[in-house]
Amino acid sequence: MEVKTVKNSQTTITELMIPSYANFGGKIHGGILLSIMDKTAYACASKHAGNYCVTVSIENVEFLQPVEVGDLVSFYASVNYVGKSSLVVGMKVVAENVKMGTARHTNSSYFTMVAKGDDNKTAMVPELVLEEEIEVRRFLEALKRKEFSAAFRDRMQDVKSAFTRKDMDLLSEERCVVGFI
Repeated sequence: MEVKTVKNSQTTITELMIPSYANFGGKIHGGILLSIMDKTAYACASKHAGNYCVTVSIENVEFLQPVEVGDLVSFYASVNYVGKSSLVVGMKVVAENVKMGTARHTNSSYFTMVAKGDDNKTAMVPELVLEEEIEVRRFLEALKRKEFSAAFRDRMQDVKSAFTRKDMDLLSEERCVVGFI
């Protein structure tokens, strides 16, 4: 199987934010942005994998700044990590107000994608050639995020398993009302 560089699959999609994308507050719906991010991640991952790819998870979705109607929004994606059939696509979102000549970083996220073959089973992806120090750093960061995610899932399972009614005392200072006892 051939190997591919990060640059081989880097993808940028730029889209004009139109009024039909806006919410009642006049800002662009987060769901619209997530949809375009998912399409961009798919394009990037599929270019690397040479196969259809599906989204397994999206990590670190935090909208740092609102996106306005009329902004040109660019979605920059690159493969940061590959496993056997999985890929992590790093995504940076930048909104540009062309009238004012300003650009602002609105979001960064990480999409875990899995390659699928024609038989709809997972497919092996090419190894990733890391040509620059930043590519090595991003690969290592993806490994760490994978490790942290597994530890978090395990810890949350422990919390769920250990729940008792006594734990409801923790709610006394929270803004909720328990409607049963």
